[in-house]
Amino acid sequence: MEESHEREECTLVARKPCFGLPTACPICLPVYIYLKLARLPFRLDFNSTYPDSDQIPYVESGAYVAYNNESGGVIQRLKEDGIVNLDTEFCSIPEWISMKAMISSWLVDAVMYELWLGSDGSSAFKIYYSDLPWLIGKVLFVKQAYTVKQQLGITKENAERREEEIYKRVKIAYGALSTRLGEQEFLFEDRPSSLDALFLGHLLFTLQALPEASVLQSSLLEHGNLIRYAEKHKTDFLDAGSSCSAVPWFPSDSSSSTPRRSPSNSSEIFFNFWTCIFLFNVVLQILVQSLRENPRGKRQKRRKLSKEGQNISWQHRW
Repeated sequence: MEESHEREECTLVARKPCFGLPTACPICLPVYIYLKLARLPFRLDFNSTYPDSDQIPYVESGAYVAYNNESGGVIQRLKEDGIVNLDTEFCSIPEWISMKAMISSWLVDAVMYELWLGSDGSSAFKIYYSDLPWLIGKVLFVKQAYTVKQQLGITKENAERREEEIYKRVKIAYGALSTRLGEQEFLFEDRPSSLDALFLGHLLFTLQALPEASVLQSSLLEHGNLIRYAEKHKTDFLDAGSSCSAVPWFPSDSSSSTPRRSPSNSSEIFFNFWTCIFLFNVVLQILVQSLRENPRGKRQKRRKLSKEGQNISWQHRW
């Protein structure tokens, strides 16, 4: 009785909805779909206050909280902690493991690349920063784009080669997943698993949140069965009557016992604080980079000046 009571009070805190999705965040959407596939009643709350927080999404129930930045992410925590586990019969299947690794690496990298580097950034800005003042949003976008470049190992020298590698892997992944799916309802044994949640989240985000010029979207449209798979579950789990309730999230109204929730709802304090912090960080990064790049040049100039000074002194002696 206590367990069922706690489950009824389960809450998923995610980023806001847009592009016709219950949450437009590519990390939050698979967690939402996983809970829907598990038919676990839950409440959907939104947090747009901290767009760069790696704790979001998170699931809470009473004093229990599973954060995204904890080991394995939210879905893995829910499984390990015995909240809900759809993968019990699949974890020992090699093909299932390899498919999940492919989605979690190749397809996740492709979405990150298109969202932050391979497009005009309008989708990312709308998802993460549209509720913030323009300057703060712009600073955060530039900061995140730089972080994604580092994560994907992209530099000026290898940018074209890395782009080709990313999209080549996408084609391989879509081909393998399309073959595996066929015309089944789910990827393995006609039963849902976290693999379906991850892949459906990726498909729906790619189809609805990325711009029409998306290379990723074009590659996906070559596989009709993947489109049908995404559309069917969109109708079943996203468009149909939901068992979760969605309301805006206000930090000061929280009744959770966890102290890790954000404590303030003052937008003025938030904007002033983050404006100072992130503008300072950007300026500091620019200064650090310039100091790293220029000392050698300055030393060379000093050497040159010292040599010229020596020549002048020798000329005076003669």
